[in-house]
Amino acid sequence: MTKIFKAVIWDFGGVFTSSPFDAFARYEAEQGLPKDFIRTVNATNPLDNAWAKLEQSKVSGEEFDGMFRAESKALGHEVPGADVLKLLSGSLRPRVVKALEVCKGHGKVGCITNNAPIGKGASMTNDDGKAAELAKVFDMFDHLIESSKLGIRKPDPRIYALMCEALDVDPADCVYLDDLGINLKPARAMGMTTIKVLGEDQLLEDLKSATGYAVV
Repeated sequence: MTKIFKAVIWDFGGVFTSSPFDAFARYEAEQGLPKDFIRTVNATNPLDNAWAKLEQSKVSGEEFDGMFRAESKALGHEVPGADVLKLLSGSLRPRVVKALEVCKGHGKVGCITNNAPIGKGASMTNDDGKAAELAKVFDMFDHLIESSKLGIRKPDPRIYALMCEALDVDPADCVYLDDLGINLKPARAMGMTTIKVLGEDQLLEDLKSATGYAVV
């Protein structure tokens, strides 16, 4: 028997949009960088590096540019942080937006996004049309938590607790989707049913399997 959930909570980048990791890989290939180099920089000193500070609005985009340059140079290849910021905003996945609409018809929906104070609104893009398109999706959520506004970021357990509090739901009654395993661990530890997003088809199949909702 399928469990009845009261809320589905979503990550945004790499879930509703194509993964920035794909953009990172293309950039690395174009620039002759080692595979996964940008992710390696971001994973080095992950609680206090340029990336962590940016997502908590502790540094500006301009400051991030220099800090990321220094961190990447220390690991063997100097990469401008400004280049990395341009790779963050992926293209929208309409089928996942449809799935959000279905979930919204069954209960509450929330979004927890680690984002940066760059671009127009929560989407981190400077393209007006794209920003408007993504803003419509953000408006569909019953509650939105942005790390850059809150000052804390996933995987800090407090951010998940704040979402449950805002939606007035118990973690055990929630599904949580994210493309990063490190961000799923605290949610799972709290009792949420978690789905690691590897791609669009897999996301929809796993969400249907977990909830029974007709998202496929």
